[in-house]
Amino acid sequence: MIELDDQQQRARTWFESLRDSICTAFEAIEAEMSSDARFEYTPWDRLDAHGTPGGGGVRGVMKGRVFEKVGVNVSTVGGAFEGEFAKSIHGAAEDPSFFATGISLVAHMANPHVPAVHMNTRFLTTTKRWFGGGADLNPPIPYSEDSEAFHARLKQACDGHDPAHYPRFKEWADTYFYIPHRKVHRGVGGIFYDHLENDWEADFAFTQDVGRAFLDIFPQLVRRRMHTPFTDADKARQLEWRGRYAEFNLIYDRGTLFGLKTGGNIDAILMSLPPVATWG
Repeated sequence: MIELDDQQQRARTWFESLRDSICTAFEAIEAEMSSDARFEYTPWDRLDAHGTPGGGGVRGVMKGRVFEKVGVNVSTVGGAFEGEFAKSIHGAAEDPSFFATGISLVAHMANPHVPAVHMNTRFLTTTKRWFGGGADLNPPIPYSEDSEAFHARLKQACDGHDPAHYPRFKEWADTYFYIPHRKVHRGVGGIFYDHLENDWEADFAFTQDVGRAFLDIFPQLVRRRMHTPFTDADKARQLEWRGRYAEFNLIYDRGTLFGLKTGGNIDAILMSLPPVATWG
């Protein structure tokens, strides 16, 4: 059992409440398609390399008519980073002890005209304390109006805190969500931020607003496209695109590496992978 201080508990409570709101919203979309799909929740406990309990989380997965596969995970873990990995983590080189709590979401859609999406926000404690996360849109078949609406809502969330946030965090996302060996971006971007540690209350409020912005805009985009007819060629395009998505998450994604290096739940870590993908 991990003992949480006030900041850690508040962050954990927010991420879990955001999970509940998102899952309710996604289940409502399924119901609009006469689907009775619901999230199935699987709790898991974490043991460190020495077998000592170190928190855990809950993996939520739904497979339906609109969401071919969507995972919404929350975790709260703590312990110590092993070996050289500690040196790669902000504030852990001097002391490998850590605490992390957060939410991670990836949705792969049945209709190739509906964009896939990723969202993650988190709070970490080492010798430093910071928030990180963001959201990015990943359409197999991009629509400029969808991309613009997604970015506009994230910009609104950023501008409510600091006008410099959006251009900075958008550029960070463009740089981060890039597949070097393919020389292409993973999607149409969004925002990405890390090591936000200037003012805890302000940074927490911003992180909450990022979550609220996602919950506001993404269901709108799903409803806009989920009834669009699609062809076999559209589906083939989606499956090939998913292969690119899988390559990024397995080779470059820092969250995947963090989960594997800290003894996270394997099924939850690899939840981001699409249910079906193709390679030429």
